[in-house]
Order: sequence, then structure tokens, then C-alpha cells
Amino acid sequence: MGFEQMFTSNPWIAILISLWVLPWKAVALWKAAKNDSKPWFVVLLILNTLGILEILYIFVFGKKKPAAPLTTPINS
Repeated sequence: MGFEQMFTSNPWIAILISLWVLPWKAVALWKAAKNDSKPWFVVLLILNTLGILEILYIFVFGKKKPAAPLTTPINS
């Protein structure tokens, strides 16, 4: 049984996969956009890894780096 035959005889499998992938992809894309990470945004948008890459981005690679402390010049 090939993938095409499996999906045509059991369309609920495609529905379950879509319900699993879409929320992860949406959160990962939102986080990449918020972090101004254009390369990650494009990769997450194009590649479909059934949520694996999206989950890794959200919990590992997408951590926002702390901002550099503001330094004010000291006038003496």
C-alpha cells in the first residue's frame, strides 16, 4: 500500500496530520517573525517536517536572546 492509496482510502489520516502540523507551524512562524529571523521564517514556511522542525525552533532555536544592556555615557 503506497502513500497515495493510504490517503485516498483513509482521508482522516491527512486531517489528523494537518491538525497536528498547523498549530506548530503557526506558532513557529509567528515566533520567527517576532524575533526578526527571516532565514528561519523562510525555512519553516517551505519545509514540511510534520512539526519536528517547528517544535525544535520553538523550544530550542527560537529563544529570544537578551538585549544588550544600555550604556549611558558618564559626563564628568
